[in-house]
Amino acid sequence: MEEIRALVVYRELLTQFVARSIKTRYKRSVLGVVWTMLNPLLTMLVLTVVFSQLFRIQIANFPVYVLSGQLVWIFFSSTTSAAMGEMLWSGELLKRIYVPKSVFAIAAVGTGLVNLLVSLLPLLAITFMLGVRLTPALLVWPAAILLLAIFSLGLSLLLSTATVYFADMLPFFNVLLTIWLYATPVIYPLEIVPEQWRWMIRFNPLYYLVEIFRQPLLDGTVPGVELWLPALGFALGVLLCGGLVFTAKADEYAYRL
Repeated sequence: MEEIRALVVYRELLTQFVARSIKTRYKRSVLGVVWTMLNPLLTMLVLTVVFSQLFRIQIANFPVYVLSGQLVWIFFSSTTSAAMGEMLWSGELLKRIYVPKSVFAIAAVGTGLVNLLVSLLPLLAITFMLGVRLTPALLVWPAAILLLAIFSLGLSLLLSTATVYFADMLPFFNVLLTIWLYATPVIYPLEIVPEQWRWMIRFNPLYYLVEIFRQPLLDGTVPGVELWLPALGFALGVLLCGGLVFTAKADEYAYRL
């Protein structure tokens, strides 16, 4: 509760951190914020050619399938990695002045949300060009994005704590992200996974977070309870665990970084 109250008091600092992250990312970029839209589009184009033509994966509106899953993945991976990096490099700041320690993870999530909202524009454009009908099911998108943000924040707090004690966590997590990506049905359908291995994917939180975001767009339907409940459980559980661990060790961060 003390951490939450501190965040309310320092809300202006949080806003400045988000603005700084966005400005720094595009400061010397010729295309600027356009890269936020262009990067997933180019990746989607490559993945569509490789998987639909070479590997013969047959999915209706495959570009929409890939891009929607990819946006969820980009948000998750960039947010968690940025939170770890900001915590690792904040040592001098924490030694000089007091700031809520969780401000770095929350700012990373805030920056990711801005980038995700911008990235929705090319996703909707591709959907329109392919003739996929937009339905009222998209009204559940805010709830899906909220659960994704909650889960990412919780894991960011856990990973930031680990990074304080083990600096090698950041490069190790980047390797883990590669494994996690291929263990999540982002660029392939769940149906191609052998039946004996599907139980592993069912324990993957990102499977549910990707599906509750993708289904309203691709299928025009609201995901069922069998997707919402695990997504909610994973999000709240990881946030609670991350928050407790992070705040329990918060007083030690300035001395260990």
